[in-house]
Amino acid sequence: MSAQKFQLLCLGNPLLDIQVNGDQELLDKYDLKADDAILIEDKHKPIYQELVSKYNPLFVPGGAAQNSARGAQYVLPPNSVVYVGCVGDDEYAEILRKGNEKEGVFSAYRVDKEVPTGKCGAIITGVHRSLVTDLGAANHYKLEHLKSPEIWSLVEGAEVYYVGGYHLTVCVPAIKALGEHAAEKNKIFSINLSAPFIPQFFKEQLSEVLPYADFLIGNESEALSYAEANGLETKDIAEIAKSIAKLPKVNEKRQRVVVITQGTEPTVVVTATSGEPTVQTYPVRVLAANEVVDTNGAGDAFAGGFIGALVAGKSVDEAVDVGQWLASWGIRQTGPSYPYPKQVYAPSS
Repeated sequence: MSAQKFQLLCLGNPLLDIQVNGDQELLDKYDLKADDAILIEDKHKPIYQELVSKYNPLFVPGGAAQNSARGAQYVLPPNSVVYVGCVGDDEYAEILRKGNEKEGVFSAYRVDKEVPTGKCGAIITGVHRSLVTDLGAANHYKLEHLKSPEIWSLVEGAEVYYVGGYHLTVCVPAIKALGEHAAEKNKIFSINLSAPFIPQFFKEQLSEVLPYADFLIGNESEALSYAEANGLETKDIAEIAKSIAKLPKVNEKRQRVVVITQGTEPTVVVTATSGEPTVQTYPVRVLAANEVVDTNGAGDAFAGGFIGALVAGKSVDEAVDVGQWLASWGIRQTGPSYPYPKQVYAPSS
């Protein structure tokens, strides 16, 4: 399979989402809040076995970039996307592989035989969702894997690269290697801010890779966090995006595009130009309240649709619309997933 060329290569932190319908008693047992996302502590360690043995779990390939990889594949022809990250040598890794394979994404994982596959317990109580994550092997990706002949041939074959911001906590050298290759070959390099704590606590790592970013994607809370961390005295999303767009860039053949989603508010897109960056806004697709099932993963779906559209050669305007379309379908599903049979993209009117 490594000899095959995939148009899009995604790098991130693979996790297996273990989704169950729980209750307050389960949350109380493990000292969890109904709407929260935390990293595992010792008191939480038994929860995964309990979710698997005592409930009827739904296993979904997770991790933000892996969600987006599946989203991009959803809007692209078969065998267009390869996903790179680190897993353990266990049954959870096999579930991830099979889940990706089912949706047409090829898993080019590094396997760590000492650390188990990362997992996220997702406890659904009504409209609430409590997430407790054990990063496990996802924290152990190595540059040597990316640079190995088998994996680097996949890098060389791809035309677009997408990196989840969470990977800035794992292996910056691998991200930079992708960015350097993209700049040298004039390919598209994109990265997602992923969470407010990334620009806040991983400011240096982010600043190392931003010069390679042709496309930067985030949401309003991540943009505000970036502004605060970098001393920008504004809360205007467009102004923050302009500041990012104007940062130094390695590949001067491509203009930087900054895309900031704002939930149900319009998506802001800022494009660097030789003068002042241009700003455009795009209203989101409106759904009836009874159509909204779960907004978890909506940002991942948007990013997947957006990047997938770029891979397909669509304009930024079209890519935003595809991203919003896929997000609108994603929030009609439970968890970060997409509807099957496949929906056919229809441009907004």
